[in-house]
Amino acid sequence: METIRELLSNYILNVAILSWFAAQVLKTIFTFVSTKKLNLERMFGAGGMPSAHSALVCSMAVAVSRIAGVGSPLFALASMLAAIVMYDAMGVRRAAGEQAKVINKIVFNWNKAVNDDAEDEEPDGEIEHKTLKEFLGHTPLEVLCGALLGILIAMLVPAA
Repeated sequence: METIRELLSNYILNVAILSWFAAQVLKTIFTFVSTKKLNLERMFGAGGMPSAHSALVCSMAVAVSRIAGVGSPLFALASMLAAIVMYDAMGVRRAAGEQAKVINKIVFNWNKAVNDDAEDEEPDGEIEHKTLKEFLGHTPLEVLCGALLGILIAMLVPAA
């Protein structure tokens, strides 16, 4: 019971989770506004505006600075983790999402061509393909907005 109480009163953890949750809710709302469809996958999925990963790690870094100070080793660790996560979101994960879009399009066009050529026959040469997930990474703006959201939340929530 004491462990649960400690966990629930952990300022850094609570701020990080709150920032992640706020970013995911905003992402779901923005998707709903732009598509006019409620896509609950946006509540848990990666990619999109704002970056929940960036919100989480930036709020964590600011929360650590408020508790331990900017000269602490914990702040250095949290800041470097934030930098790596945001760099990865804009680099590797974004590139993987862009590649998934191209692969999905190539397979779709290939299968369409095979089916058009086959007409009434059973299509030969069709590629069996599970559609690859395209929402993986973030644009620099999505990362920036997530980072600013996380910083704002960490500054607004009182430190213990």
